[in-house]
Amino acid sequence: MTHSTHRRRALAGGSALVVALTTAGLAIGPSAAGYGEAVIEPVETDLAGKDWVAASATSNDADAGQALDGDEGTAWRPAASTSGTTHGKPGQALTIDLGGAYDGLHKVEVILADATPERYVVEASADGKRWKTLADHAAGRSGAAGTTALVDREGTRYLRVRFLAARPGTGVAEVHAYNYLRDDLKLGADLSYADQERDQPYYLDAESALAGAPDPGPHLLDVVKDRGMEHLRLRIWNDPRDETTGVETDPAYQGPERSLTVAREIVDHDMSLGIDFHYADSWADPSKQPKPRAWAELPFDELTREVHDFTADYLTQLAEQGTTPAKVAVGNEVINGFLYGSEAEIIGTTAPPYFTDEADVYQSQPGGGLLWDYWRSADPAEQELYTQQWDRFGTLMASGIRAVREASPESEVEVHAIVDTGRLDKTMEFWTQLLTRLEAAGAAPDVLALSYYPEWHGSPEALEHNLHTIAEAFPQYALDVAETAYPAESWPPGDPTPLPNSTFPVTVQGQADAIQRVFQVANDVPGNRVQGVLVWEPANWQPMFTWVETGQGWFPEANASLDVFHDSDARAVLEDSVHVVTEVGDDARLPRAVDVLSPSDGTVDDAPVVWQDVPDDATAAPDTFTVDGTTEYGPVTATVHVLPDR
Repeated sequence: MTHSTHRRRALAGGSALVVALTTAGLAIGPSAAGYGEAVIEPVETDLAGKDWVAASATSNDADAGQALDGDEGTAWRPAASTSGTTHGKPGQALTIDLGGAYDGLHKVEVILADATPERYVVEASADGKRWKTLADHAAGRSGAAGTTALVDREGTRYLRVRFLAARPGTGVAEVHAYNYLRDDLKLGADLSYADQERDQPYYLDAESALAGAPDPGPHLLDVVKDRGMEHLRLRIWNDPRDETTGVETDPAYQGPERSLTVAREIVDHDMSLGIDFHYADSWADPSKQPKPRAWAELPFDELTREVHDFTADYLTQLAEQGTTPAKVAVGNEVINGFLYGSEAEIIGTTAPPYFTDEADVYQSQPGGGLLWDYWRSADPAEQELYTQQWDRFGTLMASGIRAVREASPESEVEVHAIVDTGRLDKTMEFWTQLLTRLEAAGAAPDVLALSYYPEWHGSPEALEHNLHTIAEAFPQYALDVAETAYPAESWPPGDPTPLPNSTFPVTVQGQADAIQRVFQVANDVPGNRVQGVLVWEPANWQPMFTWVETGQGWFPEANASLDVFHDSDARAVLEDSVHVVTEVGDDARLPRAVDVLSPSDGTVDDAPVVWQDVPDDATAAPDTFTVDGTTEYGPVTATVHVLPDR
C-alpha cells in the first residue's frame, strides 16, 4: 500500500458478540454501533450462479445446466422409460460440481419442475463417490415441489438429486447452494500504525465518546479485538527514514525494535500475528522498492546474505519473546521486484526522492528489480537482461524464504503481489517466473497474496476472476487478500460517489458493504483456498474510525462499519424456504416450525414460525402462491402449490 498525507459470531437480526476487555484494570462491556449507521447481514452466496459450478446428469445431460440458470421455467428432466411404462428410468440423477470443496456450504434448496409427489433424495459428497443424505423423500409423501436442506459437513464439493422413481414431468428446475463465511477464514488488518497509537485512547461507540468516558479509554487493539478482528499484520522497516529526505526518524516507528513491543501487545490480545518485511527504510510498494541504506552498496552476493540474516535474526527475536508469527511476508507488493539497485535506471523509477537524489549510493550495485519493459521484447540482449533480473529477484526471495523456514518453521511464508486493472496477464507471468525459480531452489512459499483496492485493481468481480484464475493455475498454494480498504467519507466531505470500479457509495454503510464484498469474494473461491482478508490501516487510511469532540477534546470512535468483522458471520442458518402441496379446496398446511442450524457446533433445532393468515379462497383453484412467516432467526417463505382435486 502506498503511504498517504473465537471469532466473529453474529446471528441474523441478533446482537453483537459481547467481549469483556480489561486494560490496565479498566473493564469494558459489550460494543455498540458507533459513528453513522450500517446494516450488516451475514454473508450468504448462492454458488449456483458462479461460472465454475457445473451440472451433469445420467440422462439428458445437455439439459443439466438448466437447473443452474436461475429460471424456474426451465428444467432438467430425466429420460423417459423404454420399457413401455409411463414412468421414467429409476435411479436417475442430477449432479452439481461446485468446482472445489466448501466448508461453509450450509444450505441447499432444490426446486422441482412439477409438484407431483416424487421419490427422491438430496445428497452431498466430497469426492463424488461417498454420499451423505441431506434430505430423504424416498417415501414420496413429502418434498413434492422441492425441499430445503441444512448442511453440517465440511469439504462439500458435489450435490446430487437422485430419483428413486420418476413420473412423467419429473425434473429439477433449480438447485441453490448457499455458502457462508468459513470459521477459519481469518479477518483482520494491517495495523502497523498501532505503534504510533499506543497512547491514543479510542472509544467503542458514540455514547461513550461523547460522554468523555472511559478515561483514558481503551487501546486501539482493544477496540478491533472487540469488533472481531483475529489477525493483525505489522510492516517492518529496516532502519526507518523520512521518505523524502532519507533522514532517520526519531522515534523509529515500524522499526524492528519498536515492532517487537507491538507484536507482544497483539499476542497478549489473543490475536494472531503477521510480519511483512519491506526490506527498506521507508515505504515499499509497486512504484518504489528502495534498498535499505545499510545494504545499498553491497555486492549482490552480500546483499543476498543480508536478506537472509536480517530475516532470520528478527524472527528469532520474535520467537524468543513468545510472539512467533503465524505468517511472514517476504517483501511487500513485489509485482515489480524489490531491493532496487543499478537496474533502477532501466526501470525508470523516480521514488522515493532519497533513492534518486543519492543514486550513486542506492543504485551502485545490482538488486532485485524486474525489467517489465523487456518482457516481450524481440531483442535478445533485452531478453537476456529480463531473465537476469528474474534470476536476481528469485535469488533474493529464496534467501528470505529460507531464513523463515530456518528461524521460524511454524510460520507460513507469503509472497505478496497485485493485479492492476486489466493486467492479470502480467501477474500470471510474475507467478510463473517466480514460482518456477523458487520451486527449483527448494524455497517455495505457502501463500500467494494480492492487494485489492477497487480504484487501482478493478471491480469485486475482477478480484473474483483474478483469485479464481490464480487458484486454478497454482493449486498447490493457498491464497490471501493481504490488503483492502474503502472510505466512509469523501474529501472534501459530502460526495458519496463510489470509487472507480465500485458500486458502493462513500458512506459508512458503503464502507461496510464494500469490505464485506471482499470477504465474500475470498470465501467463495473453491477449495477453501483463501485463508484470510486484511483491511489496510483502518485507523488511518480510508479509516473505519471518526474523530468526535468530547468534553475532553477530540477522540476517535469506531464507525458502525467496523462491525463488519463480527456481523459477517452467520451464527444460525435458517430453513427459510418451504414448499407445501395441497389440493383444490383443502387447507394449506404450513409447518409449525422449520429447522435452524448452528454452524459452530452442527446442532439443528426447531424454529417456531408465525405465519400470516392465508386468505379463505387461496386454494379455490389450481395456483401457486406464497405465505410469509417470521421466526426469531429471520423471515420464512412458504410456496404453496394448489393441485387439481384428484
